Amino acid sequence: MAPTDSPVRADHELLTLDEVADHLRVPVATVRWWRAQGKGPTFARIGRRLACRRSDLDRWLDDQFAERD
Repeated sequence: MAPTDSPVRADHELLTLDEVADHLRVPVATVRWWRAQGKGPTFARIGRRLACRRSDLDRWLDDQFAERD
């Protein structure tokens, strides 16, 4: 298998700000607000864009539910 054909691990999949908002079913502005407040999932700047690893989003979601228990 050529290096470009290697499968991307699902937990390393990068999601855009829009994709995170769609996944969480909240407005993009809400995700931006959480990010500015340091309360949302972890994002990194990749070039000129923001990206969130799926694993970071899943971990953040798990933490949100754990806080309620």
